[in-house]
Amino acid sequence: MRTTRLVAISAICSVAIALSGCGGSDSTKSDESTKSTQLNIYAWDGEIPDSVVKAFEKETGIKVTIDTFDSNETMISKLAAGAGGYDIVEPSQYAVQQLIGQKLIQTLDHGKIDGLDNLGEKWRTTEFDPDNKYSVPWVWGTTGLAYNDECVKTPPTSWKVMWDPQYKGKIYMLDNMLAAYIAGLQVNGYSAASTDQAEIEKATQSLIDQKPLLAGYNATNYADLLDNGQACLAEAWGGSGMAKVLDKNPHVHFILPEEGGTLWTDTFAIANKSPNLENAYKWLSFTLRPEIAAAAANDGGLATPNDAALEHVKPEVKNNPAIFLPADDIANADFILDPGKAMTFFQQGWTKVKAS
Repeated sequence: MRTTRLVAISAICSVAIALSGCGGSDSTKSDESTKSTQLNIYAWDGEIPDSVVKAFEKETGIKVTIDTFDSNETMISKLAAGAGGYDIVEPSQYAVQQLIGQKLIQTLDHGKIDGLDNLGEKWRTTEFDPDNKYSVPWVWGTTGLAYNDECVKTPPTSWKVMWDPQYKGKIYMLDNMLAAYIAGLQVNGYSAASTDQAEIEKATQSLIDQKPLLAGYNATNYADLLDNGQACLAEAWGGSGMAKVLDKNPHVHFILPEEGGTLWTDTFAIANKSPNLENAYKWLSFTLRPEIAAAAANDGGLATPNDAALEHVKPEVKNNPAIFLPADDIANADFILDPGKAMTFFQQGWTKVKAS
């Protein structure tokens, strides 16, 4: 979960070469698919590499149009307001639950999708969408702690360092309500997925107490600030922006704190009123191919949940902790789910934090 992610874009050739010898897409023709040469996608900015789009267009003759959003809330609000024309949307895990509840995405016909068994078991048995009834995970990542060791001499292991007065004015928290509450809840020993009112209120007070120490809330260029030394510590989303800084600057590090941090995943789902339904299914099958799923990591800088793709992921990508963390490191990570009625407690608390 995040408001903006920056990704590296590579040329089509890396995917085109990988595609040699791959099978074609579903050859079944319907009246809809015969007439339609369009696919309209509403996705996170930068999470679908140009190489993937161009390879899909070249193989299928289908023209892909991508509109982007900067938060799940923006995407959900637009769809709920009646925005039509989208075939594929890219919600994060808790947003999948909300879209299901509002009937804004449709049940998937698994008979029209090839490659679902390429997903790792963890991604086929999720709490937010058991058995991938509505969504297909595309990329995943973590929310954790980043630091510059030229400023933070003792490697931190806990969220508690984000409340350390010695770093006053050099600490950034993510400018995202649920992301900020990850640290606020976990530093108190609670699950980041808590919906308990008393626990959320305790986390709210912790965030209020922390605020005088902050340089600010930032969801855009905190990685660059760590790189140039303007920031010592930052709550951070794993992904390409953070990974590029780790590759560039050996003094910048990314960890999951001992309290757990969190996992997130962004998925592909089919909009309830998709005008190009067969093309949407072709997209799902195409992006489940191991070579294509690997492009999400190699060209997009994000971890793939596609186990069959891992052998195609470049070692330097697979070994970057801002993209792929070892299984032991993510063992205690919480998965943020839809808080349901408890969202009110978060919203009320966040208003207090921002006003403090």
